Amino acid sequence: MEKEFKAGFCILFGRPNVGKSSLLNCILGTKLAIVSEKPQTTRNRILGVKHLPNAQIIFFDTPGIHRPIHLLNEYMINTAKRALKNSDVILFVVDAKEGLNDEDEITIEILKELAMDKPIVLDLNKIDIAKREDVEFIEKALKDHLNIKEVVKTSAITGEGIEDLIEAIVRHLPEGYPFYPEDMITDIPEHFYVSEIIREKIFNLTKQEIPYSTGVVVESIENKENIVVIKAVIYVEKESQKAIIIGKDGSILKKIGTYAREELEAYYGKKCYLELWVKVKEKWRYKRGSLAELGYKMAKGDLY
Repeated sequence: MEKEFKAGFCILFGRPNVGKSSLLNCILGTKLAIVSEKPQTTRNRILGVKHLPNAQIIFFDTPGIHRPIHLLNEYMINTAKRALKNSDVILFVVDAKEGLNDEDEITIEILKELAMDKPIVLDLNKIDIAKREDVEFIEKALKDHLNIKEVVKTSAITGEGIEDLIEAIVRHLPEGYPFYPEDMITDIPEHFYVSEIIREKIFNLTKQEIPYSTGVVVESIENKENIVVIKAVIYVEKESQKAIIIGKDGSILKKIGTYAREELEAYYGKKCYLELWVKVKEKWRYKRGSLAELGYKMAKGDLY
């Protein structure tokens, strides 16, 4: 008799800054999703595949649920909702240190509306820096509101609880066959991955509204024998933001390019030449056409 094999889709769902992207990177053992201490870093659905002897888990890392103020926010939330509908298991990630807030309440309401009878695994993340009494309170509060099948406590930083989390997810996957070959861990296009690396450096090197007002478009990647030549444009919404991104004598733009190039050279395994330009596209986050130009295409049926 053949050994039972399970395969299915698991969404990482929750408010911003609870550690969903760090958790995905920890589970996969490689950096797939960009990470920042700032909320709302993830803007798109990121797919990551975990291959196991008895299962294949296809993870969806999604933008954090928050109150929208412009079209880009709406795009991010709808991206998460669509992934939720297409998942077999919901991994509801909560910050065990910070506890519950208004955005968690919004997340809970969405889960009540769209989760239907999908199994929910509650992940209390950042357990390494959380207080025991806070963890117990969060667990009880959420069990009173949602049909949670299992609760797992993890730390994406130390790796604590990760194996338990994987086992819990597998228990609720349907039986089936692998969706992807064993050597595939993501469906992320090369241009998108490069643009995300650049955007991560912007998030980590700039403050206030600047990282949220920027979008990155990779115009070309020329992979030669000994070097990769990349040309990309950083878009901002105002001339004043352009000046900040460039910095005095180009200092900030140089740092963005240097840090991004170092990571991209590790990714490609060869030297990279990264050419960055900064351009203004006024109020691009508020315009449907501009969003599409920067790669944030609306799905049919989205309301704006």
